[in-house]
Amino acid sequence: MHDAAGTAETLPRRVELAGCTNLRDIGGYGGHGGRRVRFGQVYRAAALGSLTDADLPLLGSLGLRTVADLRGVEESGRAPSRLPQPGPAIVHLPVEPTVGASLRDILATGRATGEDVLSVLGRAYLAYATEKLPRFRALLELVAEPARRPILFHCSAGKDRTGFATALLLLALGVEREAILADYLATNRFWKREHALPENTPPEVAEALNRAHQHLLEAALERALAGYPDIESFFAGAMGFSPARLAELRDALLE
Repeated sequence: MHDAAGTAETLPRRVELAGCTNLRDIGGYGGHGGRRVRFGQVYRAAALGSLTDADLPLLGSLGLRTVADLRGVEESGRAPSRLPQPGPAIVHLPVEPTVGASLRDILATGRATGEDVLSVLGRAYLAYATEKLPRFRALLELVAEPARRPILFHCSAGKDRTGFATALLLLALGVEREAILADYLATNRFWKREHALPENTPPEVAEALNRAHQHLLEAALERALAGYPDIESFFAGAMGFSPARLAELRDALLE
């Protein structure tokens, strides 16, 4: 079942599943040239390993051709996606979670704080914008292939790696920064924290880990775009999308 959509107040359009509470269509936002992002082409989500029997036909109704999994190799191995059969092709584009190791270290001290967690997350986001940017480039190349759409991409929570990926795609489509940030923060409304933290996790730490943080995304985007005079230059120089190729992507995903 879809939430109502069509205005800024009713976006993003969520796909309501019992086993994945953060699955949504990225369509509906105003984009380049006064056009809007098409619905039914690109979806963002949390992990799909806990879908119920009732979820499977609902997911199947989206007509997905591709599911791109941004989780690390061990992450995806521990919780493989549960998909309708015959199902979409799964493409693994692992953005390995360096946060996990750092987090274990600070939790082991027994004195971890929310600020500690935000510091670790901040380093992860800056890595998305630098050393791990080629993975996100590969995802955008996948989205740009007509035969791959409709496409869904996800990580574990659908919050950090998925959030940064969605922000890049919406930037490419000319969506305003305010709408990009609102889409990112919608995780805080939708996601029901299917991935439980250890019982002894301090509440302040859990709160920091479980939320999308606007300043982290803003800092990562600023870092990615640093040195480029405009969005088009960034996509040409860092992401391999020449002006002509970027125009093709916009024509495909805007209406």
